[in-house]
Amino acid sequence: MSEPTQADPLTQAEPLAEGDDVQVAFDVGELPGGARAAIAAVLMIVEEPVTDHALASALELPVEEIREHLGALESTYADGQHGFTVRNVGGGWRFYSHHAYAPVVERFVIDGQQSKLTTASLETLAVIAYRQPIARGRISAIRGVTVDGVVRTLLTRGLIVEVTKDEESNATLYGTTPYFLERMGLNSLDDLPPIAPYLPDATVLDELMNEARP
Repeated sequence: MSEPTQADPLTQAEPLAEGDDVQVAFDVGELPGGARAAIAAVLMIVEEPVTDHALASALELPVEEIREHLGALESTYADGQHGFTVRNVGGGWRFYSHHAYAPVVERFVIDGQQSKLTTASLETLAVIAYRQPIARGRISAIRGVTVDGVVRTLLTRGLIVEVTKDEESNATLYGTTPYFLERMGLNSLDDLPPIAPYLPDATVLDELMNEARP
């Protein structure tokens, strides 16, 4: 009697239902640099500090092991040889420029402020000025495009600042700075031209954001 044919697990797998999350399976230990390099890769792309618990969840590793790697990374970059360092600020970790290079960074930022803003930067700055404090998601909803890069540029130039966190979504809210008023020749935000009524209100923004979500 012939042996029964073994079922192919790929062909027998049930199809994913619409809306199911797809996660790529991987073993951190098989990556070229291991868990420590994986943590560094994540910290390299985050825009806001990330907690050790979030890293542990993403990499499927114990929190204590994550903390050991973070401490090792912090020690590795503390000598300033790389120009950047890893720091724990406000309960989260991310890369920062090393304090030894502050004069270089300051020079770069000041030189950058002398160049003209792009149309995208000016449009984003206008939305923030009239709708502050406002989250990036709502700025994107108004402009119809992703504004992550533009927001970083405005932050670097000192025209906007992180004001607070939204209590419900925990999203960072942005507002303009005194330097913005100085550059615009304004005494206060009350001196802005009255175009705010032409911008969508909060309800419309929420609807736009919901429509944009997959």
